[in-house]
This record gives sequence, structure tokens and C-alpha cells, in this order.
Amino acid sequence: MNTYEILRSARSIHLLALTTLFQAAAWGQLQITSFQGDGTLTWNDPGATGTNNYAVEWASSLNGNWSSWQDAAGRLSGLGASGSVAVPMFYRVVATDPTNAATQRYTYFQELPPLDPLTPLATNEMRIIFMGSMIPLPVRRAQAEMSVFVQVGWSNDPNDRVYGGRARDQFIFDCGAGCSANFAAAVVGFRRMDKVFINHLHGDHMSDLSHIYCFGPAADRKTPLYVWGSKPSGVENPASPGTFYDDGTSNFCACLRQALRWHSESFSFQSTCYSNYVPPTKEQWGLPHDPVPVCGDSPYDAYAMVPIELDFEKIGGVAYDNAATEAKVTHYPVIHCRKGSMGYKLEWTTPEGKTLSMIYSSDTKPETNSIAQASNNGNGVDVFIHEMVVPPAVWAYKNMGLSAAPVEGDALYPEYVQTVQGLTFVQNSSHTPQGAFGYLLSQIEPKPRLTVATHFPVADDTVASAFVSVTNHCPTVQMGRDLVWSFDLMALRVFPDRIEQRRLAVSDYSFNPPVQLDGGTCPPKYNDGNGSGNPYAQIDTSASISPTNTDGSVNYRIDGY
Repeated sequence: MNTYEILRSARSIHLLALTTLFQAAAWGQLQITSFQGDGTLTWNDPGATGTNNYAVEWASSLNGNWSSWQDAAGRLSGLGASGSVAVPMFYRVVATDPTNAATQRYTYFQELPPLDPLTPLATNEMRIIFMGSMIPLPVRRAQAEMSVFVQVGWSNDPNDRVYGGRARDQFIFDCGAGCSANFAAAVVGFRRMDKVFINHLHGDHMSDLSHIYCFGPAADRKTPLYVWGSKPSGVENPASPGTFYDDGTSNFCACLRQALRWHSESFSFQSTCYSNYVPPTKEQWGLPHDPVPVCGDSPYDAYAMVPIELDFEKIGGVAYDNAATEAKVTHYPVIHCRKGSMGYKLEWTTPEGKTLSMIYSSDTKPETNSIAQASNNGNGVDVFIHEMVVPPAVWAYKNMGLSAAPVEGDALYPEYVQTVQGLTFVQNSSHTPQGAFGYLLSQIEPKPRLTVATHFPVADDTVASAFVSVTNHCPTVQMGRDLVWSFDLMALRVFPDRIEQRRLAVSDYSFNPPVQLDGGTCPPKYNDGNGSGNPYAQIDTSASISPTNTDGSVNYRIDGY
């Protein structure tokens, strides 16, 4: 195996070929074009880095440990046909391990520095955590469906035994299937999950709302659940001209609340409200209308669901504007499948008076509103989170369980062509393919401090391909510095002067975060008449087996052991 090392010293750079001098032909198309004195490596590879059976390895010293090919592939995959990156002291190009499975890992995320989820925010920090990052087809264990959790600021509280304080404000943007497990792993208690902003009512963006709603009152969310979303779409039913479905957020919440009535009643032998809770007003939260629970529920009760319905047609409409926390959420229309889809922009003013901003487009095909919102009248935004999908051809053969597209004459080719056509329809009405993402980013000025592609089936191979497409439109964009692909439990620590990317260090076997109540609670709905909960009030115990018999013999221990 030919091995090459590039040695950087304080005075000069030396290229040592351990067997033969470097020749581009020896490694497919790869060409190392320059080594700068500041440690910058520049290359050219028309096939895109990593596709020609080689990898770049590096170490801090000749006697140190060389990085594995997984590290090399992860750090350089997706850097595209040409580019530059700052790398350490010593480099070499080696043949790759044949067991390299670029479809089975996302090395970039795995190599991010870990972050303890209990790390308090800084007082001038916006923290963005991806609790879900995936498109619904395919469903995969590695990525839950979309959910973004954002916290801003911090107030110390020595009485808080879990966190040592709390964020000044927090928000959930979308809550697709599977995200609840990530919230629990990240030690996010239910009391921090009271405001949910839904971009559109597809199942992969709201399906875990039922979990948040149902189990929050049994923990420490003893206040109503507030849900933001669109007004009815206004799309006429073609099967019945002149009729329109009530497909807005208010009716959605009302129907969901009724569907979950059995659950809420069965859990109401526990207290579901604080005795001292004061509901927010329209003025306090800067809402577009008064916050009124659906189905006549009490505005003090945790099983009250309060929809905040937004006019999706407004550009820059205000969804939330809290003067006490200095956090503001606005919305704008995007194009996705049916009228009523929206993007959100969060802006927060730090104690020093600096504004930090984030945009979350959720699902959309390429459109001009996201460009205008991200350009922000020439001020730009700190973090721009926008969806991306793989090309229909890739989507098709991967969904068919294939490692590559079948060729004409193959038995699966007709099915493949049909699948590509169907997914192209989906793409054209609803999503932003990777090349269009690059074009959209090229139109934003000034560029976001960090752009994040999301709603994407990440792996080293898909990210590498997508980065090439993006850099065809934005050749100066650098992976990691300017653009990343989201993954579950990726955390972005956004400060006025920097953005830190981290990987939450969590347990796959976590329990729910400890319950912390903010005050006294009201008597449960189903109680014993003395203010204590009665867990037997709703059940027939005639067939139950008693722990002990009348003669004193024991059937089972009441302590559970």
C-alpha cells in the first residue's frame, strides 16, 4: 500500500512519499493542489472525496495515532469536487478499508464534542437541539421525525435540584414520531414543554403531540398545553364543490382533545393544576387572539389544550411576542403540499442588547419567502434551518432496498422508473432537493452564520452527495463552518460572537427527568373527598386479587417486590 505524509514544520512543508512520489493517477482522480504554511490542505477530486477507494488520514505527530479511515471519510466526505480545509500537522493518503459502510454512519456528528444535557445555558445563549431530524419515508431508528427544541437565556435557581436554574423561555417547533424519547434522554422535563409551534399538520410533524399532551400533567407540566399552527387552508373539496374542510389548528386541537378524553380522565386521579397558576393573556404573550382552551376546559388545567391559530398567508405575522422574556416568534407562508404550511422565525434579545435569530422553514419546496426572511433586510440571521431531500432517483432505489439504481433491462427497472416518477411529484409539490437547496442558499445575502439542512436521511454517502450539489451553487461554502446536516441530539450553542456545535451525551436507557413542581397543586378531579386522589374511582375492583387473604396469608408483596 502506498502511503504519503505531508509534514508541516514552522519553516516549510515537506511531502514525503514512502514508496513513490504522489501521482494523481495512483489514486483515481485525486489531486492535492497545495499545502499552505498555515496548515491548509487544498485538493481537487472530480469524483468527490472518498469515492476513489482512498482516504485522507492525519495525526498531531508522526508517533501519534493516525485517525481511522472512518474519521477521515467523515471529516472530508461531502467536501465536494474541490475545496480547502484546515487540518492538523501530518497527513497521508491511504487505501480505504473494504468494510467502509458510508451508508451506515454519520461520522461528522459522531465526532462532535460531547455536551452534558444538564449544562446550564449562558445568559446570552440560544441553544438549539434537534430532537428529530428525519423525513417520514423511510422511518429509521437512527433519526426521529422532525422536532427542534430551542431555549434562550438563563436564570440561576439554587432550589432547582436538576438543572440549577431554567431558561428564560423555551419553544418546541414540530414534534414528530419518536422525538419524545430524545426529549427524555436530553433530560427535558414536561414543564419545559408547554409551547409547541407546528409548521403544518402532517403526521410526521405533530404525531408525538399526543404523548406530550397525555403525560405532561402526570409529571410536572401542571399548566395548559399551548399549540400554535395555521388557520384552515381554505382549499375547496373537489369531491363536493362549494365545501371546505375545517382543517385548521383549532379544530385539530379540539378533535385531538376529544380523542384523548379516555386518557385524560383516567389520569385525573392525580392533580392536574397548580393552585397559584395565572394563565397568560393575549397582551402578555403578544398573541394574535385570546388564548381560549378547546372543548370548554378550564384555562388553569394541564389537560386544557389552547390553540393559537395563525393566518398562514401573512408574511412576518406575529405568533408570540413576550416582553418579559424578550423572545419573539413570527411566521411566513411556505409551499408544501397544501395551503397552510408555514415557516417560523425566532428572535431573542440578549441581556446585552444583541439579537440572536433562528429560522426554521420546516417542509417546503424552494420559494422566495425563506430567502427574504433569511436575508432579513440585509441583517441576516444566525441560524437558518431549512429542509432538504435526496434526489428522487436516490430516494427511489434506497426505498426499494437497493444499493444503486437498476439499469434498463433489469427486472426491477420498470418499478424503479415508476417510483422515481411518483417521488418527483412529491418533490415538486412539497420539498427542496439538494441542488435546489444550493441555489436557494446562493440567493441569501448576507449568508446565515450557520445553515442547517434538516428533514434529511443523513449518512456519510448522502451528505457527501448533497454537499457536491450545494457547492455547485455555493463553491465557497465549507462543511462544518458554514453548513451542516442535522442529526438527532445535535446541539447548537448560539452566542453573539460564535456558534458551537455539540453532540448531546445521553443514555439510551434513561427514565423521565425528575418531577419538579413550581407550587402547590389543586385537588385531583377524582378524589376521596378529602383532597387526595382516588385511583379506584373509575374502576371495578370486584375481580381484583388482593395482596393478602382473610387468613393473613400473602399472595404478593404490596411494595412491588
